[in-house]
This record gives sequence, structure tokens and C-alpha cells, in this order.
Amino acid sequence: MLGVCYYPEHWSEDVWARDAQRMAEMGIRYVRIGEFAWSRIEPRRDHFEWDWLDRAMDVLARHGLKIVLGTPTATPPKWLVDEHPDILPHDEQGQVRGFGSRRHYTFSSETWWRESARIVEAVASRYGEHPALAGWQTDNEYGCHDTALSYGPEDLKAFRRWLRLRYQSPDQLNEAWGSVFWSMEICSFDEVEIPVRTVTEANPAARLDYWRFQSEQIAAYDRMQCEIIRKHSPGRWITHNFMGFVLDFDHWAVGDNLDFASWDSYPIGFVEKFPFSEEERNRWAETSHPDIAPFHHDLYRGVGRGHFWVMEQQPGPVNWAPWNPVPKPGMVRLWTWEALAHGAEVVSYFRWRQVPFAQEQMHAGLNLPEGDELSVGGHEAEQVGRELRKLGDLPASKRAPVAMVFDYQTDWTSRIQPQGKDFRYEELAFRWYEALRRLGLDVDFVRPGEVLDGYALVVVPCLSIVDEKALAALRKTNAKLLVGPRSGSRDRNFRFPENLAPGVLQELTGNRITQVSTLRPGLRENVSGAIKGGAVRWREYLQSDADVLARFAKGDPALTKKGNVYYLACWPDEVLLTSLMRNLAQEARLEFLELPEHIRIRRRGGLTFAFNYGTEAWDVPSGAELILGEKSLKPQEVAIWR
Repeated sequence: MLGVCYYPEHWSEDVWARDAQRMAEMGIRYVRIGEFAWSRIEPRRDHFEWDWLDRAMDVLARHGLKIVLGTPTATPPKWLVDEHPDILPHDEQGQVRGFGSRRHYTFSSETWWRESARIVEAVASRYGEHPALAGWQTDNEYGCHDTALSYGPEDLKAFRRWLRLRYQSPDQLNEAWGSVFWSMEICSFDEVEIPVRTVTEANPAARLDYWRFQSEQIAAYDRMQCEIIRKHSPGRWITHNFMGFVLDFDHWAVGDNLDFASWDSYPIGFVEKFPFSEEERNRWAETSHPDIAPFHHDLYRGVGRGHFWVMEQQPGPVNWAPWNPVPKPGMVRLWTWEALAHGAEVVSYFRWRQVPFAQEQMHAGLNLPEGDELSVGGHEAEQVGRELRKLGDLPASKRAPVAMVFDYQTDWTSRIQPQGKDFRYEELAFRWYEALRRLGLDVDFVRPGEVLDGYALVVVPCLSIVDEKALAALRKTNAKLLVGPRSGSRDRNFRFPENLAPGVLQELTGNRITQVSTLRPGLRENVSGAIKGGAVRWREYLQSDADVLARFAKGDPALTKKGNVYYLACWPDEVLLTSLMRNLAQEARLEFLELPEHIRIRRRGGLTFAFNYGTEAWDVPSGAELILGEKSLKPQEVAIWR
């Protein structure tokens, strides 16, 4: 099904009914409203103006549209900031991030929690049982604009409280952090400072704890909103719209609060956000890389325990990236079908009409800024609506044959102590995912410790800290298990594990890592044996009692196998990674199809979907019973077959 984001407060009331009618005619079923409307709902303290929102919801309801209501906490109004400036966040330099845009609050402020609870209570108690209300969105894009972490006085107070609960005494904190190094020991929790603005690098254990503290606050803040909503709105679902490539907090933990996950899909904007080469950015500038959106679809299907929405789908050029090209004709339709292929239950476009004022006036919508004229993306959304009506309900998604263990804490540890400037966990995970998708394999994302029954292949690009639950799940699986570099390299206090890395994975992998080397750009070590290619960026030196399947040029183990467990001791280049995934797919007895770089396929139930991101046509497999598209899949086209 399709949805759209709508802002009745931006438009004259005399266009609302016409907008709602046209939405329904296009095949739109869900409309998200309200998430930025605090100043219109409560223009001054305790003076609520509900009439306009009452009327807007009633107009949408009369046209058969279902409403997703956002809590308006992403935009604290000016009067609240003036009353309580302590709610404002601070950047790493200690400077206040002030009023004038959005997300201008810190999760550490007790005042902010009270004010958030107050407005959520007010909105939920008024609309919680509105007949057109389908569900709720909490806040908007936690962590976007680097707002997951704040570094001000309120954050310091909250961090000290968190540490007291975690460590009980300064001596235990000193021991956990290794504070004897450089005379960093404390005698009181009141002596703890936020680990930023130090002369040289701050203690990595302190930095990791600060990240954990902020992440736990976000999950708790979201849980507070959910509890209020459920009290006033029984039977309605709750979601949150995560933002792509924002890894500063644990999305799995927030997902535990929700009925399902949502995310905001801006495939072309993310080309600039991800560390692609300039050559790749130019190649995919008008289509996006074929795996950016699917990576997130599969991730949030996991966070949502099998269920997810795209709450905001890019409908044309955006405004917030360094460069904002117009998508090639057909891409908005392709992205929509691709989300549905990966299991999205609703794809909701941002936004209904391009706004002609303020910060996002250059951001496209389904309609041009004035009147009822559809944009190019609007026409493509209309086409998808017709196609969905023709095809009917899509089958349910099935478990994929491959699981990827994805961990936010590993991203934090790699950023805190990269050792090599270009070691980025998100990029390593993405490249492994890309290699699997180039083989036409479907992938599920799972959190560390999740039961892995039913998978033929499990890949762990990196899991820096392996707790007991994660270790038990890896030990138990009968799947072919691939573990990547730096896994098990630290304990929970950011120390080397006893007997060195991979720590608790030593018995499982048969390896002990004695040293590592980071390779500058342009340096590469050949790898040969069962797989062939090169090691770049990161390379480990192993002592191994496992079978050695591939070696570096000097004879050291590069890929080992012990039982069903494979260990890769490097960051693989594209050739080596392709060779490795092909080898493992064969070992796992998976059927795979080696695809051109611009073609991707995905299965949903008994249907197979294909997508062409490139400039050349591709022939779908012979014998396919097409229900959408043609046997020759043209650029920016979609095909579906049984």
C-alpha cells in the first residue's frame, strides 16, 4: 500500500478536501501528519488550539484515508526554549545548538522529558481513539543532524548518574576504564568529565560508555512516549521513522518499544552520505547505488521483527545533500516497488506537495508547489497505485537463506579506535551485503544473540565485543558461519580479551591474533588459495590450529575453517570478497545467480522482483511467468514474475 506525508498547517484550509480526494484517487491509503506541528497545537503554554487539527483529520477521514499521527517532539517551540534553555543540546566544542531548525533538544534534560510527556499526553488523550487513526509515529528521525549525542551540562549530570548506577564506586570505574593510565583515576563520580575536548585522544572505554549512555537514553525516551500513547490509544500501532546511515544509537533497542519499524528512504541523498569513491558517486548519481535502499529495507525489516514501512520515500531531488540531482525517469517507481519487494507493508512519500518556503523549499514532493500539478515523481507514484490495484495483495515475505549479524556498538568501537583511518564498520557491512546481493541472494539482518535457526549461511562482518548471548547463538548455529576481522577484539570495558583476539571466539575459530597491520590507500596484499584477490585497509596475523583455506603472499593464514566456522583475517577487496561469497554460497548449497553490477533481484513469497539501475537491458530468466514488466528489463524498469 501507499502513503504520503502531509502538512495541513502549511496550506490554506480550502485545499484540504481537494488534496484528500486526489490522494485517494491516486491509491494512497495512509497519511502522516502532525510531527512538526507543536507551535500550532500549543502556540503558548497551556493554550491548545485543536480545531484546525480536528478539521484536518475529519477531512482526511471523509475521503477514506487512514491517519498516522506523529508526536510533535522533534520541534520544541520558541516559547518553551525561552522558558527552559536547559533543554538545548551542545556540540562537541560545548557550544549551544540553538533554536531555529529542528531536533534542538538533549535527551539528558529532565525538563525536556517532562515537557515531552506533557505534549504527548495531550495529543494522545485527544486523538487516541479517533476513528480514522491507524497508528502513531514517535518523534521524528532520532539522531538525525548528529543529535544522538550532546555534550552540555545536562548531559554531564546525567552521565554521572548513569555511571553511579553502572559502577557503584569510583574504584570499580577506574578498574573498568584502566584509569591508572596517564593518571586518569578519580576519587568521586563528580570528577568525571565528558570524554571530549581533550589534548589528545580520550580514554576509549570512557567514550564507549558515553555512547552507551546516550543510546540507552534514546531508547528510554522513546519507551516513555510509547507507554503514554498505549494508555490513551489502545489497539493502535506505534512506529518510529529511523534515518538511513544514522548509527549513533542502538536501533534494535528502540525497535523493542515499537510494533514495527519504519525508515526514511532517500537513496540519492545517501550516495553523498556514504563513503563511496567519487567514481561510484558519479556512476550512481541519478539512480543511487543498487544496494543503499535494500540494505536499509532488510535492516529495518529485522528491527521491526519482520514488519516495516518506508515512512518517507524520496519523490525527486532533495535539498540537504552537497549535490541534489533529479532522479532518472522511472526511479521513484523503481524504489517504491523495490521497497515492497523487500517486505515493506506501506511506502509513504515525502511529501504531498513541495513547500514554497523555508528550509525545505528545494525538496520535491508528489505535486509542484502550487495547485494540483503532479511532479514527475507524482506521476510515477500514481502509476504504482494503478499497478498495485491490478496485482492485488502481495504475498508475505519469507525468511531469507542468509543472515547478517549487524551491531551498532561495533560501529561505535570502530569510530572510537579505527586504528586505520579508513576502517569503517558500516562500509564493511555494506560491502559484504553488496557481494551477497550480487549473487542474487536474499539477506535478513539479525541482532547479536538472535537465534539463527533456519539459515544456511550466517555472516558476521565484524563483532568487536561478543557477549555471552551472542557467543551462544554463534556456537549453536549449524549454518556455514563466516566471521570477519576485528571480531572479539575487545571485552565490554574496551580491553584486549584474555589471550588476545578473537577472545571468546578463539575456540570457535581456532585462531589467535598476535598483531594487526593497517594498509594505506593503494597498498594491497595478495591472497590465494580457495579464494583469490587482495587484502586492503586491514590485515591480521594469525596463530591457527584451523584448516587454512587461503594465505597471504608471505604464507600467513588469510581464511581459515574450523568445523562450520570460517574466519577472514582482512578487509577484502572486491575481487576477494566476490570470490569468498561465491565459495561460501556453494558450500552452503545455495542457489545463486551472478548478476551484473546494475541488476538486483528479490523474492517475496512466490514472486521474484528484478530492478535495473543501469544503462543496459537485462533479460529475465527463461521460463519466468511475468506479471509485471517485460522479458527484456530496460534501464530503470521493474519486472515481477512467478
